[in-house]
Amino acid sequence: MNTQEMTARIATGQGFIAALDQSGGSTPKALRGYGVDDGEWSGEDEMFQAIHAMRARVITSPCFGSGKVLGAILFERTMDGQVDGKSTGDALKARGIVPFIKVDEGLADEADGVQLMKPMVKLAALLEKSVAAGMYGTKMRSVIKSANPAGIAAIVAQQFEVGAQIIAAGLMPIIEPEYDITAEDRAEGEAILLGEITKHVDALPEGQQVMLKLSIPATAGLYTPLTQHPKVLRVVALSGGFSTDDACSRLARNPGMIASFSRGLLQDLRKGQSDDEFNTVLGKAIDQIASASV
Repeated sequence: MNTQEMTARIATGQGFIAALDQSGGSTPKALRGYGVDDGEWSGEDEMFQAIHAMRARVITSPCFGSGKVLGAILFERTMDGQVDGKSTGDALKARGIVPFIKVDEGLADEADGVQLMKPMVKLAALLEKSVAAGMYGTKMRSVIKSANPAGIAAIVAQQFEVGAQIIAAGLMPIIEPEYDITAEDRAEGEAILLGEITKHVDALPEGQQVMLKLSIPATAGLYTPLTQHPKVLRVVALSGGFSTDDACSRLARNPGMIASFSRGLLQDLRKGQSDDEFNTVLGKAIDQIASASV
């Protein structure tokens, strides 16, 4: 797929985007969920070898290339690795799946009710490498904890400021100001978030677009205007800690949003499953998430 074909796939495809981008801090937990105990690996290199083996098994599963997975978000070391003798990005594109890369370097301490992204000192080099590796776009996450207007304005401004650098590098940014689903004032804060995002999207130069990755809103349909905005390529939803069933039920009440789940996709996969068992479990999750995204 060339860039034009990947844009069309993301813009109009019927399906969802898989999140396979657990990084250093979240990888041990992801491995434990997959049935790999901490004692089965020693040091960071072996840890990433173990998680890459899991991701490669997912990517090469027949159901992953069924057409229902539109894109996949990768961690840098997954992008650097190989699947089926090809670079991970090429292996995905051979299956009709658009590759994205996680570019943030983690979260800063909470201030004004939000956690901004830490300074992204490696961004320029990572963007250059990602373009060379055939990535289509990027993803970067920050987190909103409460309905603080100043904090929400700051978090959205930071996302779009970095997004401009990503667009300049020739990649499509996924803007992800996640709203903590446990926040008691989430409905109020998400209304503020909608206003801030709309302001920045409206201000994008002509011809530029972004993608948005947002928590499934407390008020169903809240983000429908963003799904219809000409400068938004697609709005995707994170599962945010909801179970697969709950996340899919909530997502289905938000027309125009599609899923970009990690836990919701992978939660029932285990290393000890036979290939048939693994493919059956993964296929069931893919079908459920794709159905909720249509």
